[in-house]
Amino acid sequence: MAAGFKTAEPLEYHRSFLKENCRPDGRELGEFRPTTLNISSIATADGSALVKIGNTTVICGIKAELTTPPNDAPNKGYIVPNVDLPPLCSSRFRPGPPGEQAQAASQFIADVIESSHLINTEELCIEKAKLCWVLYCDIMCLDYDGNLLDACVVVLLAALKNAQLPQVTINKETDLAEVDIQKKRPLKINRHPVGSSFAVFDDSIIIVDPTAEEESLSTALLTVVTDEDDRLCAIHKPGGTSLSGEKLQHCINRAITRNKEISKLVDKVIKSMKTAK
Repeated sequence: MAAGFKTAEPLEYHRSFLKENCRPDGRELGEFRPTTLNISSIATADGSALVKIGNTTVICGIKAELTTPPNDAPNKGYIVPNVDLPPLCSSRFRPGPPGEQAQAASQFIADVIESSHLINTEELCIEKAKLCWVLYCDIMCLDYDGNLLDACVVVLLAALKNAQLPQVTINKETDLAEVDIQKKRPLKINRHPVGSSFAVFDDSIIIVDPTAEEESLSTALLTVVTDEDDRLCAIHKPGGTSLSGEKLQHCINRAITRNKEISKLVDKVIKSMKTAK
């Protein structure tokens, strides 16, 4: 009976739970799904991580390459994020060029990198106007069940903290780059941005960490990114109904708490990896 009601009237089905301040999967309105993290998941990458938020699973591999700095910023390197949503992760995605959601996610991650000052790109420059690092951050979704952006931010942060770059010097005689893969150094991460996503139901009820089904039934979606100093780095709200200042502040406060939870998880996993080595 319940399964038939859910199929025939999915919105009414969800409303019947929301009236009782809970959700179909048993969570409270302000409760995130269990989050797990694994680092060094890809042996061939310079840094990698895998994150699961509920069923949503995202993996990130970082590949570092040497290139010439951009003309407008000769003393800086690049960070190039790319989010891929293959048909493998959900039947809603089709093969071919990146869809609208994948492009929007890639742009969102690029904006977060810039606005949060996650990495000082000047530190990726080896010699001004001659040589710098470009970090290709490829993020792929393996299983899509909502809240993609939170997973992407966490997996990127963990992969960057796991990344190691070899020492590079420029030979003064030949003017060529010499790479010493025996001497590697970790990246300096300046900030620790963490995203928290919310869905709005019936223009008034706010739930955190929506599943794919909850996202499809909501009247608005919102992602808030904060750093470890409780500073607001980004707000992403792709249309939908408006939110009052009070409700927005509630979301920001929840995002600040979430940042501390995720930072603790990332530090714990990295510490356990170092201990294992």
